[in-house]
Amino acid sequence: MVLYLISALLTVFIVVYFRLYLFAFPHNRLVILMYHQIEKESHEDLTVSLENLEQQFSYLSRKKYTARFFSELHTASKKNIIITFDDGYKNNYEYLPSLLEKYNLKATIFIPTEFIEKGYKNYPMMTFDEIRNLDKKYFEIALHSHAHENLKNASADFIEKDLKKNMQILDAQNIKYSRVLAYPYGKYPQKKHDKLAFFSILKKIGIDFAVRIGNKVNYYPTQRPYELCRIDIKGKDSIIKFKLKLIFGRLKLF
Repeated sequence: MVLYLISALLTVFIVVYFRLYLFAFPHNRLVILMYHQIEKESHEDLTVSLENLEQQFSYLSRKKYTARFFSELHTASKKNIIITFDDGYKNNYEYLPSLLEKYNLKATIFIPTEFIEKGYKNYPMMTFDEIRNLDKKYFEIALHSHAHENLKNASADFIEKDLKKNMQILDAQNIKYSRVLAYPYGKYPQKKHDKLAFFSILKKIGIDFAVRIGNKVNYYPTQRPYELCRIDIKGKDSIIKFKLKLIFGRLKLF
């Protein structure tokens, strides 16, 4: 009897914690994937190999996932997925267009405008011209702050000015974008009072959605539009690990 009770409680915990109940409501299940760089070979967590990425895109296509932009979330469908890339690396421009077209997928690229203006470390970045000319059938541009600073402990004044600058530069460059923010480093204020004040800034400047990491599948429509979860796809994830992440998010066990 005790073992049965433990088993039942464990099952309930797994179903609730990993939101497996959403398989019963496929129109409400929203998976958001997070990527950064693409290279022919992967040597770090934030870089996915071209071979692995094509395997993953092929799987999504075969399993009939419906790729969405954030601007399309008003239209419900089964197996909703949003594919996101952060930072605007040049290799996204080199590899993504042909892959997205081949597998009939879409991607949202979150742009920190200072990275485009000044560069980031030694990584080649896209230019504003290249961002502007991405095929709008396959690409959506969104916000990643201007300076890419950790917003967790930033002042309200800095946050508002920085996010407005992110939008103003894209406007000045005639780049159409969705009012969706990816938090730099996935961080934002956590104390209740600070969080509410932070979210009020996002609402004030017209942000529709914001994404953290979280590594969970989302229920959509959501009552928490500024805390949508993304699932972090690592550079060396096998296709089996990728499939498991589509179901569970990220388990510490794999």
